Amino acid sequence: MASESNTASNQYNLRSRTGASHPNDDVKTDSTEEVQSPQMGVQLDKGETRRSLVAVAAIFLIALFVMLFVYYSFPELEEDERKHIKLPRDIDDAKALGKVLSRYNDRYYYQVTLGFFCTYIFLQTFAIPGSISLSILSGFLFPFSLALFLVCLCSAVGASNCYLLSNLVGVKLVQKYIPERVEKGSTAINRHRENLLYYIIFLRITPFLPNWFINITSPVLKVPLWPFFLGTFLGVAPPSFVAIQAGTTLYQLTHAGDAVSWTSVIVLAVLAVLSLLPVVFKQYLRKKFE
Repeated sequence: MASESNTASNQYNLRSRTGASHPNDDVKTDSTEEVQSPQMGVQLDKGETRRSLVAVAAIFLIALFVMLFVYYSFPELEEDERKHIKLPRDIDDAKALGKVLSRYNDRYYYQVTLGFFCTYIFLQTFAIPGSISLSILSGFLFPFSLALFLVCLCSAVGASNCYLLSNLVGVKLVQKYIPERVEKGSTAINRHRENLLYYIIFLRITPFLPNWFINITSPVLKVPLWPFFLGTFLGVAPPSFVAIQAGTTLYQLTHAGDAVSWTSVIVLAVLAVLSLLPVVFKQYLRKKFE
């Protein structure tokens, strides 16, 4: 018995000097690590989310400084005109802004175009309402073909920026707060994976989902950036066509004085009907595409 006790004591002293551990110690250590690892994972997730939010805030501030630079690089305005240089929130704001910009468009064409381009991308990037008013405003300022190209390009660039921001910070948040809609969208995307470009065009044309929702969920659903960009560029053309033509008609009404022609009224009525067609045929289009 004494020899066994001495042997055990010697083995313990040997482990103490060499740093070796008993097999039971490994079991305890592993179980401790298993308990601590979820907490460490939560802390890491919080740290990553915090860094991502800081990055998005920094990007927003940089974009805001760019917008301020565009604003202050604009030519000197009269006092009654300056109050209309703001983000249009409705059709009246867009009409007033269009009147002011149309006066300067001939002399300061590039400044006006750059201001329109940057403002549209800014709104789309951060999902700020007002892009529809800018689409109508483009009909005030530019020829129809140029206005349509600018609106489609700005929509595609801004939506792609929103896609990248969502990929940076929004993936886990989207999966956490709207998991059911993400699961539904994943099923639809997987079903149309081989024709993804056409599916993105379909979503942009029809009013099934808001554009901001498509922008932030596409990275979660593993939609590649290129078909997302091209599908957005092509898909926003039909609804933009209506808005731009409405802006062109409003420009004609604004610059024709108080006289309102029946032609202009009929054009606006037709555009209003056309804008409602996707809503009217919503269920039919959904069944046909699915």
